Amino acid sequence: VQMMESGGGWAQAGGSLRLSCAASGSLFKLDAMGWYRQGPAIPRELVASISSDGRTNYADSVKGRFTISRDTDAENTVYLTMNSLKPEDTGVYYCVARSAGWRHFDNWGQGAQVTVSS
Repeated sequence: VQMMESGGGWAQAGGSLRLSCAASGSLFKLDAMGWYRQGPAIPRELVASISSDGRTNYADSVKGRFTISRDTDAENTVYLTMNSLKPEDTGVYYCVARSAGWRHFDNWGQGAQVTVSS
C-alpha cells in the first residue's frame, strides 16, 4: 500500500491548512485511516483517525480545531482540515492506514511538514 500525502506547509498562528492522503496499491480492506504527528517538542501522537464506518477520534490537543474526513468519491482518500493553528502544532504529519485485522496502523506515508509561526 502506498500512501501519498499532499498539502501542509506554513501558516501563521490562527490560520488554517489542509492535508490530503490517498492510499493506493494492493488495497486489502483498510478499516481505518488517520494522521500521526511528531514535533520538535512533542512525542509522536495519533492526531485523528476515521474508521471505515465513519467513526472519528481526535487527540485532546486538537479537538474542536481539526477535522478528519473521507472523500465521498474515493474511499481510500482522507483529509485533515486544521483550523485555529497554534505554534505547537508544528511538526511532521504522517498519513496512516490500518489493514483489516491489524491492531495497529501498518501503512505509513513519508510525512508532510506543517510549520506554524507565532
